Amino acid sequence: MGKSYSIFFKNFFRRETVLRAIKVALVVGPILIIINHYDVLMKFEINNHLYFKCFLTFFVPYCVSAYSSAQAYCAEDLKLSESTRSL
Repeated sequence: MGKSYSIFFKNFFRRETVLRAIKVALVVGPILIIINHYDVLMKFEINNHLYFKCFLTFFVPYCVSAYSSAQAYCAEDLKLSESTRSL
């Protein structure tokens, strides 16, 4: 169990995973901010609470993308190790 977590976190912080997740967050984040906070932005009612909510709006797509990429890399690693074992 512990080894699978270390493999997952290794894949979660892979350069490819991080870059992909940043790209996704930079595309999805602004769209979600406009959808969720348009009224506040148009009134210019910007405060620290809004900054935190906007940070989370970027952070969530980043985490979802990084998680799914790490899971895909783990599944690929498992598939490779099983095919190597069967030879």
